[in-house]
Amino acid sequence: MSTPQVSVVSLEGKAASASLSLPAVFQAPIRPDIVHSVFTRVNKNKRQAYAVAENAGHQTSAESWGTGRAVARIPRVGGGGTHRSGQAAFGNMCRGGRMFAPTKIWRRWHVKVNLNEKRYATASAIAATAVQSLVLARGHRIETIPQIPLVVSSDLESVTKTKEAVAVLKAVGAHKDVVKVIKSKKVRAGKGKLRNRRFVQRRGPLVVYAEDKGLVKAFRNIPGVETSSVKSLNLLQLAPGAHLGRFVIWTESAFAALDSVYSAKAGYSLPSNIVSNTDVARLINSAEIQAVVRPAGQATQKRTHVLKKNPLKNKQVLLRLNPYAKAFSEKKLANTKAEASSAKPSKGQFLDVLRSN
Repeated sequence: MSTPQVSVVSLEGKAASASLSLPAVFQAPIRPDIVHSVFTRVNKNKRQAYAVAENAGHQTSAESWGTGRAVARIPRVGGGGTHRSGQAAFGNMCRGGRMFAPTKIWRRWHVKVNLNEKRYATASAIAATAVQSLVLARGHRIETIPQIPLVVSSDLESVTKTKEAVAVLKAVGAHKDVVKVIKSKKVRAGKGKLRNRRFVQRRGPLVVYAEDKGLVKAFRNIPGVETSSVKSLNLLQLAPGAHLGRFVIWTESAFAALDSVYSAKAGYSLPSNIVSNTDVARLINSAEIQAVVRPAGQATQKRTHVLKKNPLKNKQVLLRLNPYAKAFSEKKLANTKAEASSAKPSKGQFLDVLRSN
């Protein structure tokens, strides 16, 4: 079986003479369930601790009035002359009081994730970047790019100016995805807009490199574009929001290094599909399977429903279960008659007894 070849695109958007074989990681099973599970847990590990102030709701010298005043025993603000005096305080049901179970910064923020699960999810996310339908379904504008996965010459790693980076994106047909990001910028819904995260926007292409020779600085100011080293591929970047199909632009050296990155992991082998051939129609119509299946259109043997009957009440069912039951019942009947005849005098004997008296 020949390995699929991926052609390399130059910085001018022309197909180069070189071509690379598809790395083995792109044959990994695409498992949205594992990706979603791992993403949910890994995403929790970048949260910043927060909590309410320790003295929130307790900044008053309120005391309870005690019993006997026909009011609740909740602490009340002292003094007079204002609306605040006499008002309930401290309680979580009170205006200006503390919250129930105040949040603490020592909450368990970080979640441990099984290493093999993380590797499986990352491999699955990488494999999904090579499926055109998944990339399109995620909303990326890849109609004008020459192929998926998109591999660009290693000269891209030496780009140092943002205008040069934009020119490369235009040349390879990836700039439409950046325009989509710029148009999608809008004000965030909710209170996050007051907390230094006022705007939200879509994600653009992810540029994966093997060696940074100025590439990161060149691409970092382009909206929506992210960069990552091939040695530290991150699930949060490969599948943002746990949605598979991120548009990835690989440099030639990074694409060639994928096999060595996974072979360097000690004692680890890439996951493989349980069913190697996913063409179900071809499997069903194969000679091996058709030789043992029932011919099409042939009626199956109809199973008749048998009504269950009680053998203690139904004699036919009883005789079917116990053929000796008939002889036993006849013998029992004969014995009953014999006992009755011996115990009870006959009519003639009864008349003789009357005459003798």
